[in-house]
Amino acid sequence: MSPDNLDRDRSLIRLTDHSVSELKGIGKKILTALGDLGINNVYDLVTHYPRTYRDSSRSTRIANLQEGVETTVFALVTKVDLVRLSGRRTMVNVELSDETGSIRCSFFNQPWRARQLQVDCEVYVAGKPTKYKNWLSLSNPVVDIIGRPGSRRTGRVVAIYPQSEKAGITTWDFEGWISEALRRTGKVSDPVPGEFLADYHLVDRTYALHNIHSPANMKAVYLAKTRLIFDEMLRLQLCLLERKAELEKSNTGITHLSRVASRAPSPDNRARVGEIPVVCDLVGRLVETLDFSMTGAQVRAIDEIAQDMARPYPMHRLVQGDVGSGKTLVALCAMLIAAQGGHQGAILVPTEILAEQHYRATRNLVKEFSMPDSNTLTGERPFRVELLTSSTPQASRKKILSDLAGGYVDALVGTHSLLSDEVRFQSLGIVVVDEQHRFGVNQRDTLRTRRSDGKIPDLLVMTATPIPRTVAMTVFGDLDVSVIDEMPPGRVPIETAWLALEEEPAWERVRDEVSKGNQAYVVCPLVGPSGAIEARAAQEEYHRLTNGPLGGLSIGLVHGQMGARDKEASMEAFRSGEVSVLVSTTVIEVGVDVPAATVIVIEDAWRFGIAQLHQLRGRVGRGGGQSWCYLLGDPAQKPGQSAKRTQDVRGKDRISIEDLGLEFLQDDLSKAGARLMALCKSNDGFLLAEEDLKIRGEGTITGSSQAGKGSLKLGSVIRDKHLVQLARECAREMIEQGYKVQDDPELSAEISYLIGDSRAGYLLKG
Repeated sequence: MSPDNLDRDRSLIRLTDHSVSELKGIGKKILTALGDLGINNVYDLVTHYPRTYRDSSRSTRIANLQEGVETTVFALVTKVDLVRLSGRRTMVNVELSDETGSIRCSFFNQPWRARQLQVDCEVYVAGKPTKYKNWLSLSNPVVDIIGRPGSRRTGRVVAIYPQSEKAGITTWDFEGWISEALRRTGKVSDPVPGEFLADYHLVDRTYALHNIHSPANMKAVYLAKTRLIFDEMLRLQLCLLERKAELEKSNTGITHLSRVASRAPSPDNRARVGEIPVVCDLVGRLVETLDFSMTGAQVRAIDEIAQDMARPYPMHRLVQGDVGSGKTLVALCAMLIAAQGGHQGAILVPTEILAEQHYRATRNLVKEFSMPDSNTLTGERPFRVELLTSSTPQASRKKILSDLAGGYVDALVGTHSLLSDEVRFQSLGIVVVDEQHRFGVNQRDTLRTRRSDGKIPDLLVMTATPIPRTVAMTVFGDLDVSVIDEMPPGRVPIETAWLALEEEPAWERVRDEVSKGNQAYVVCPLVGPSGAIEARAAQEEYHRLTNGPLGGLSIGLVHGQMGARDKEASMEAFRSGEVSVLVSTTVIEVGVDVPAATVIVIEDAWRFGIAQLHQLRGRVGRGGGQSWCYLLGDPAQKPGQSAKRTQDVRGKDRISIEDLGLEFLQDDLSKAGARLMALCKSNDGFLLAEEDLKIRGEGTITGSSQAGKGSLKLGSVIRDKHLVQLARECAREMIEQGYKVQDDPELSAEISYLIGDSRAGYLLKG
């Protein structure tokens, strides 16, 4: 990157054209070390952001250290000794000094510290000082290497870079190279229009890049990070919203003729309908037949869907709501809007059990409905709902497919069988995908190509695994989002307890509830014994409970390896009350609705994720009374080990649930334990979704595998919610004002490099 080929006021992304080897002091050895950190070009270097900052002017002086008080010291290494102890153990003693005094640091079994901490290099160390022989000392403190011997710089905010120790590169090295790169680059052109920067109180990009690396103070760091995180979010939002706008212009949808109900409902029923401005006759009739009032969130979602379906381009809407919040009723209203105009609907679900549940619920709600039919004497026929799965008998399947193609089936519910090429609709108007995360992108898109006239049916995807709204904006930026964040009145929160050490309280509760005429689930991770995984298996647990803790009760068994008829027979026996306790795998995770079930016991619960545990817990609490969920198993214990007494287990603290008088363990060091603790503390699926991201890291949702190469280096969709929303608002305004990414070479290049056309298309299609 020589001065004669260096533009001034240049595009940042053009720095990808220059290797870091063009900077002073970077030879082959350092080039390899930087490559190990993912730094290959100058753009990679200047976007290798600090992981934290130290203000050397505010760090504690050694003379002011206090025993037992957590502190950070900026000092010079003055002495290093490696001491070899017995048993191949080692200790590295380091003396640190500043102008006020000295302190000793000891590192046990870390011999590499003797090579890392060279005499006369500057460091930050953090820890709690203790006294030893009249000396204050730090044992195994956290260390940040600032500079090599002879490169002393003090009195300002210092940026600390990630993984610099691993590569043998110091903070001063990074600062020197980045400073040179930015100096030779000059002013960086800014792709965000000046009026938006002013409106959103954002600094320009040149200021941000300089102050993220060499800030004058911490306020400058804040302003710089805010701008650069905004840029990361804006790239994603512009990419997705612009492509969505293009699809809306190029794809022809179905303009559903929704209209106000022709017959005015009674005041009570009108209150149930709510303030829905566009509601068809069929939806009005459905609302009148309900023996309950819809929640405000359901009314709002139906309103949003109805308005989408009245437009001439295809609807893309995500409806997310907690377990039991009434998403199925909202989806049925969408299908009735389509049916009002003579179009058909399809509900795609992941399991046969859920398909059966949807089929039963839908058929029951519309059993009195009729549709126009000129081929009948009365001029109408019953509203027809059919079920199609791999278990559908061949004769029935043939009849359903024939009537579907002829337009005599109004709603088809099914599993992956709906994706078969032989499934043809006369006029498919809407596709509803339940538990959308269970289907691949191409699978979810298959049904929408089933029209011969080139029109695209509306798409409504639903999930009972809540996603934080800002995550939905980032990952599903192309989808409009409806949130059902209210539960039907009368729902009693489910009491949840983690019984890490003993199971008996759970079985006592099961026996007690069954004696009252209620029912219970027992869920196991496995179907049968596994040589690879040590966990409870449903088949073995069925026999153990029958002959042990739950002996004398009527116990059933269901799992995914059973034949469809046997599986349905087991479920029907449980639904009818013939069976009081159902031992199962996670096949009952979604869609099973048995109001008499008041207890669920989840074996080896630590093996499940938060979302799955919350879904399983949602199988109870549907009857209006109190229900209980018991999470069994300690991650530190193997199945079959005898339960230790609480006071014997590694001194962990006990937490009590006063209402139940039960005890369980809190293990803050275990992610599995953290998941179980979160379930015990909350019944709110949206709150649990955020906790889940904190526990397992949001990279699982917004990392490179889903959001593009390095697209979120600084940003966090949980921490930076306001910037996600700000970027989405900015992107929408820019697009509405006629902005096009392809007309902006700089931003277009950034999106292409950091997100990629194929990744953007994948996100949009999803």
